[in-house]
Amino acid sequence: MGPLEGLRILEIAGIGPGPFAAMMLSDMGAEVLRVDRLQPSGIASGQTPAFDILSRGRRSAAVDLKHPDGVALLLDLVEQADALIEGFRPGVMERLGLGPEPCLARNPRLVYGRMTGWGQEGPLAQAAGHDINYIALAGALEPIGRQGQAPVPPLNLVGDFGGGGLMLAYGIVCALLERARSGEGQVVDAAMVDGAAALMAVFYGAQQSGFWTERGTNMLDTGAHFYDVYETADGKYVSIGSIEAQFYAELLERLGIDPAELPAQMDKTHWSELKERVAKLFKTRTRDEWCERMEGSDVCFAPVLSLAEAPEHPHNLARGTFVELAGTKQPGPAPRFSRTRAEIARPPARPGEHTDEALADWGIDAARIARLREAAAIA
Repeated sequence: MGPLEGLRILEIAGIGPGPFAAMMLSDMGAEVLRVDRLQPSGIASGQTPAFDILSRGRRSAAVDLKHPDGVALLLDLVEQADALIEGFRPGVMERLGLGPEPCLARNPRLVYGRMTGWGQEGPLAQAAGHDINYIALAGALEPIGRQGQAPVPPLNLVGDFGGGGLMLAYGIVCALLERARSGEGQVVDAAMVDGAAALMAVFYGAQQSGFWTERGTNMLDTGAHFYDVYETADGKYVSIGSIEAQFYAELLERLGIDPAELPAQMDKTHWSELKERVAKLFKTRTRDEWCERMEGSDVCFAPVLSLAEAPEHPHNLARGTFVELAGTKQPGPAPRFSRTRAEIARPPARPGEHTDEALADWGIDAARIARLREAAAIA
């Protein structure tokens, strides 16, 4: 049903940003086949429980990519694929005989998506790393945090998922659109350090113009009293983003502050003292009381909800922002489309759960599947 219906994608199983990209493409209607590893015994490794949300929507075939028959099988699947996703260090797929060159030789229309932290080349290309390292090098970590404190890692949202998996999915779709004109595939080199840097574009401009200075003193990084998180009387929190003058005026009104008593909103020399005043006011009521007073207004207000609370908020319920699949509450597909509605195809699969079924649907005959199984190339 989704806008990518009819596209076939191979996902070489990995962790983090690769599965997220595959999930996003699957949610949009692409048929994604996840190729999982085998244990040395020939049995598919691990179990994928229902709460492994990143694995939703895809079937799984367990293939030994170190076995020559497994390599030959994957190259045959490549012939029928529109795109391939892999997330190994540079050179690993080449050593398996499954790098871009042999894959594009078998299918010149293939979009070959590569997900790494540092990129396919550069001095750090072969170094290990995680989200925190990639966003640190991109300049995305240092600005996040309060004044006088160390930078705060923003979960692994900026590198793994925003700068990584989402950029890879975007790159693959861009390459598929270009293929419609040229008829040719190509390699997409999605590096988390590049993606995180791209997400920081506005802040690089702000820093060079002098608008963005020391961490925790700027408008969007907890420096401003009108853009921050405040504790309430019951130990919970609310968020305020009253940047525009009319929204700031409404904030002051609902806090009971006379604007005539205050300096100009954008006078940074008074932000610290105003923050203390606003913080004291927010601690006089509970989060629910502030919701009654501010939610739905032009203050630019929202309660800070936990992972357990967010799916039950009336706005999220009304929009169906969260769905339940196999007994697990999770975010639904996004974004939304007026005609080609995106849907989750199936719950997360156990590694190798659909090996025979999926290979048959991808054109591998039953006799060959039996031979592959006997040779321990699949499970």
